[in-house]
Amino acid sequence: MTQFLQLLAGGVSLGAVYALLALGFVVVFKASDVVNFGHPALLMIGAYTIARLGLSQVAFPLAVLGGVLLAALTGLVVQRFLVAPIASTSVVTVSIMTIGVDILAQTEITRRIGVDILSIADPWGDRVVRLGAVDVPQARVAGLVSSVVLIGLFLAWFKLSRWGVAMRAVADDAPTAALMGVPRKVISALAWTLAGGLAAVAGVFITAFPTPGLQPATASVALAAFPAAIIGGLDSIGGAIVGGLVVGLAESLAEGYEERLSFLGQGFHSVMPYAVMVLVLLVRPTGLFGTRELHRV
Repeated sequence: MTQFLQLLAGGVSLGAVYALLALGFVVVFKASDVVNFGHPALLMIGAYTIARLGLSQVAFPLAVLGGVLLAALTGLVVQRFLVAPIASTSVVTVSIMTIGVDILAQTEITRRIGVDILSIADPWGDRVVRLGAVDVPQARVAGLVSSVVLIGLFLAWFKLSRWGVAMRAVADDAPTAALMGVPRKVISALAWTLAGGLAAVAGVFITAFPTPGLQPATASVALAAFPAAIIGGLDSIGGAIVGGLVVGLAESLAEGYEERLSFLGQGFHSVMPYAVMVLVLLVRPTGLFGTRELHRV
């Protein structure tokens, strides 16, 4: 029972970080109809910046701020100079183009990292918090709290602010929103900027303990947020949160009980998010909370 509670706590904290990443996927899709496969690159850029600033003895909060700003600026640059010029031709073309952006960015970061594993010099280290019989890394607790706060602030902004209302209008009916004076290009740029900032914050907790630090393989971990977005529904904000928790719990439990699942192969927990995604899509092709499209025949 103790092991299950340990895995449950770890899965929830990891799922909250995945939810933060999945939120970036969903926001970009709602604002521009583009599936941004370059999202892991934004995380890598943010985390790499934080790690390098930390190695330069920059205070951790300032390093995080620098990483968030650079990742957000990168998202804005990609949208402004790469996405916007071809967005009117085909969203499929844009989505494929983001794969190229991801490969280029990650290749450069991998070249810079080399064989090293970079620490982000976070203040939590390998310390743990004891909750009864369960030990939870302080970094995971901080990730859970930070994700809850950021998601809560985003939901409040999305529901109540002028720009949040405009983003919802574009997501619901882009042509009508344009006729009403909503600047879709500005909304799209804002969405990509927000996605970059959220990815950088998630990068802090994906590379913190119990993981060894930032390395080239971190990008594949970040990509697990894509199944989270699909499971919840690519056009659902709430679905991104639920999908992130589902993926985090599934991955944590699969890793914890890996010996009992040995018949599935070693390291099956790394593909568990995709297995869950396939199962969900077989039942709900639009995800758990995605909008179903009705076609008249």
